[in-house]
Amino acid sequence: MGRHSMRIAHIITRLIVGGAQENTLASALGLAAKPGWEVELISGPTEGPEGSLENWLEGSRPVRLRIVRSLIRPVHPWHDLQAYLALTRVLRASRPDMVHTHSGKAGVLGRWAARSARIQTIVHTIHGPSFGPFQGRLANAAFRGAERAAGRCTHHYVAVAQAMIDQYLAAGLGRPDDYTLIRSGFDTRPFAEARRDPAVRAGWGIGEDDFVVGTLSRLAPLKGMEDLISAAPLVLERVPRAKFLMVGDGSLRGVLEAEIRRLGLERAVVFAGLVRPEEVPGCVAQMDVLAHLSRREGLPRALPQALAAGKPVVAFDVDGAREVCLDGEHGFLLKAGDVRGLSERLVELAEKPELRRRFGEQGRRWVASRFSVETMVDSLEALYRRLAGRTDLEPRPSC
Repeated sequence: MGRHSMRIAHIITRLIVGGAQENTLASALGLAAKPGWEVELISGPTEGPEGSLENWLEGSRPVRLRIVRSLIRPVHPWHDLQAYLALTRVLRASRPDMVHTHSGKAGVLGRWAARSARIQTIVHTIHGPSFGPFQGRLANAAFRGAERAAGRCTHHYVAVAQAMIDQYLAAGLGRPDDYTLIRSGFDTRPFAEARRDPAVRAGWGIGEDDFVVGTLSRLAPLKGMEDLISAAPLVLERVPRAKFLMVGDGSLRGVLEAEIRRLGLERAVVFAGLVRPEEVPGCVAQMDVLAHLSRREGLPRALPQALAAGKPVVAFDVDGAREVCLDGEHGFLLKAGDVRGLSERLVELAEKPELRRRFGEQGRRWVASRFSVETMVDSLEALYRRLAGRTDLEPRPSC
């Protein structure tokens, strides 16, 4: 790189409270703190019940945040065209050495815009699948086609899970050496140090002897909250002291609350609501087990966070979940939608506190050496340096 700074522009659709967004912000801030790097973050507007992480960049943070108002999550041809044109103008004006895109909408439009602006190197992180069996045939074909078109503008992919690499290669996107696996790192210390607090549990109406099944997720489609609510009556039949703690908020909260009332589960299900990221370790510490039941995920960030706190996990075996939850060592993996199996595994963990402790301790040791934010940022820096030094990154065919 010589004596000059390398300029990186990250592009993401929105900065809601979520795993992909925390990953992107931690990457940008970590890199900007190193000598020789200038980092800009371009995002669409952050609105809705999922909260915002824009405050991470307030004050004297070394990362400049630029908001493109037309970059919105829903597909909207007029707004999407305006977002593409706006991103192209921004990139032509700032002339970064490298563009690194994240998430579905920004991943496609950002790569097209970077190609149009003649950016030297274009990188995309796959945080989760843009296409797959979780959506209808037409939507799947459309998103797969968009990814293939954007793929022709992509010099390199970063994936948070090997499962993402396998899925994209199977879809004909790139070659194996076009991919680098970099786990989504985070600060593990607050999770390891957080402790159970009877006062906090009491504030949620949870007793000291209650068995707490927690979730750490947006209340949104494909996150599996309906499956947990369906399993709750089966668990309560055998574990009457069970409580279900949902940390997070989202568009499905009203629907979930209605179903809880229909099943008469008001006293067993607790909505903690949206919490600040720095409050998450304290919330996880009050759980006895974390259930992560997403039907679509790259590498579920909630799983290593729970393990870092010494909590066993139960997860649906989807995408990268098995790369964190080692079945029978850190918790249990289940076929997606297996409500009966979910209830049986939760009852087993409720009845076997020693098994919970063993899974939690094994998971804590395993995560500590693999998911640090420092490891993630160092791996990204090494990749950027390698890509910047390559002379074989020929322009791809027109997008």
